[in-house]
Amino acid sequence: MSTDGLRLKACRYVMVAMALVPASVACAQDALDQQADHLIRTEMAAQKIPGVSVAVIRDGQVVLVKGYGLANVEHAVAVKPGTVFQSGSVGKQFTAMAVMLLVDEGKIDLDERIGTYLGDVPGSWKDMTVRQLLTHTSGMADYTSDFNLWQDYSEDELLDKAKKVPTAFAPGEKWQYSNLGYLTLGAIVRRVSGKFYGDFLQERVFDPLGMTTARVISEADIIPDRAMGYRLENGELKNQHWVAPQFNTTADGALYLTALDMIKWEQALSGGKLLAEESYAQMWSPVRLNSGKTHPYGFGWMLGEVNAHREIEHGGAWQGFKAQIVRYPEDRLAVVVFANLAQADPAGIARGVAAIYEPGLVPGPIEDAEPGFTALVREQMLKIADGNPDLDLFAPELQKLISGPGDRFGAFLESMGGIRNVELFSRSGIPEGVAYRYRFAFAQEAAYVDVVRLKDGKI
Repeated sequence: MSTDGLRLKACRYVMVAMALVPASVACAQDALDQQADHLIRTEMAAQKIPGVSVAVIRDGQVVLVKGYGLANVEHAVAVKPGTVFQSGSVGKQFTAMAVMLLVDEGKIDLDERIGTYLGDVPGSWKDMTVRQLLTHTSGMADYTSDFNLWQDYSEDELLDKAKKVPTAFAPGEKWQYSNLGYLTLGAIVRRVSGKFYGDFLQERVFDPLGMTTARVISEADIIPDRAMGYRLENGELKNQHWVAPQFNTTADGALYLTALDMIKWEQALSGGKLLAEESYAQMWSPVRLNSGKTHPYGFGWMLGEVNAHREIEHGGAWQGFKAQIVRYPEDRLAVVVFANLAQADPAGIARGVAAIYEPGLVPGPIEDAEPGFTALVREQMLKIADGNPDLDLFAPELQKLISGPGDRFGAFLESMGGIRNVELFSRSGIPEGVAYRYRFAFAQEAAYVDVVRLKDGKI
């Protein structure tokens, strides 16, 4: 019998021999913790992740908080619950919180044009609103090659460069993730509050909530328990790439956080602290486009569901770090995962752990009645990664995104490695055609991919 089996047998013995409800509850919890522990260690080994920090919060209480592996490989420093990781875009939810605190005070209007707060803006920015920046629907694009990651720009210089980047579409027309939009929100927070957004967060969020190690990134400061970020290059572990210090202070995701900080954050969110109830409702509502359609993104949060369980989540990736928070409000459950590897899949780990503590979250593939279409999708994913998709199969707006020098999706797919497996997880009719959700298992990690086949057959 395995060690786990012996431990479970001992738990059953306590329940039968002593008939104590607290003992049975403790043993049941112990068994769940063991399952989570096994999943985390298994995924770390499979993904070659040096270190991981995990927190599970249920009903506002800490269920599990633990560090695994190494925070610093060169010095063999173990990960602890208080190990400091980089946030990546998980930091966007904190920028959104800063904006919403000013909204609650009447200092920012979500539907006001951003020029009201920034002053002179390009013509292409004149109709953008604060709400559209928060929801990635402003039309603002992303960093271009004109941004030198090794040059130390000031915030004003970064904003000036952002103003010169051509917009991707008219405000409110569609959804497209934009780091520049959140960089701009940081500038708005400074103009309205008179404080750097990081100082504003420290004063209004981190200190009041007791998030004692949360802060904006700094390479210069001495920061106890700071983890190192890593990447895999031809299967070999390498140190993270470096960038100029200013790029580690922008409001699109440049924070230091620990699992202990995120426990306090989750307790504040689930307890309705800091903001008015209506503000939280807006933060976690899908954005409505000009067409009347909605997109499953709020203010710094991605929105969805798993087996009819509402899910509010966001991930982050930066400088050899990955981060993920998944929240299931109706289940009163949240999981936070930090990892110090660029190729890590913290979202998969977080959802896997959540499903252990709430079995209703276990997703499963469905029968694929259209294997030919699935094979086509797989083939085109490979071709996009290689830079030669069959463009005539795709709708015009998607053709622009998967071809040419600005093809970020193709670069992302190429970084994931080969496709090991494809499974269909949902299929549903929508006004535009048919929507599919696939789970692609790549060589490096797994990802869910949403595909729509329009009525004219285009993807």
